[in-house]
Amino acid sequence: MRKTLLAVALLAIGSTAHAEYKCSVTPRDDVVLSPQTVQVKGENGNLVITPDGNVTFNGKQQNLTAAQREQAKDYQAELRTALPWINDGALTRVDKSRVALDKIITKEVGESSNMRTRLTKLDKQLKEQMNRIIENRTDGLTFHYKAIDEVRADGQQLVNQAMGGILQDSINEMGAQAVLKGGGNPLQGVLGSLGGLQTSIQNEWKNQEADFQQFGKDVCKRVVSLEESRKALVGTLK
Repeated sequence: MRKTLLAVALLAIGSTAHAEYKCSVTPRDDVVLSPQTVQVKGENGNLVITPDGNVTFNGKQQNLTAAQREQAKDYQAELRTALPWINDGALTRVDKSRVALDKIITKEVGESSNMRTRLTKLDKQLKEQMNRIIENRTDGLTFHYKAIDEVRADGQQLVNQAMGGILQDSINEMGAQAVLKGGGNPLQGVLGSLGGLQTSIQNEWKNQEADFQQFGKDVCKRVVSLEESRKALVGTLK
């Protein structure tokens, strides 16, 4: 269970890939999407682009050629598509994993299991962490690149804390069930039930792992493409 949820957390809050997948590009700019502009600001300067291709770079309005204007329009459109896609993809996979784990816990332990409550709480906490990286505003989204490492560490701590509680709940609840059933050795009954729970979760992780890996690679491709577009545009401005 710990491996499964930790992978979900790292994927979601890291926003670039599965924990074992490294992307060749590390974002170094915040991205602010609004109906009026797309702003890219950080270590690479301050770039503001309107939907019709007007560009301000480091506070200076740029006189653009027709080709540069089209380049700027394409880049801001790419950002407007990519950032929501990454955000929605991560949220969808967190939800899918939570539903799958909840279903397993319900089947193996019961609907009244406190593990389900802990899982719901963890789901909410992870989504709050995700919002620190890709912030949902009323008028758009903001990507905060400096939050990635902080959120990854905080998210792992949340997962570790939740797993400790879930493990204790599983022992307590399955132990109580074993005592009520009576007969044989209650400890053997608990260990058998825990083994069954672990096997079910491992099987579910195998079902989802390929999708997580592919999502990480697809996100990386978009990040690389965006960085190439940014460099190309800024290169013509300089």
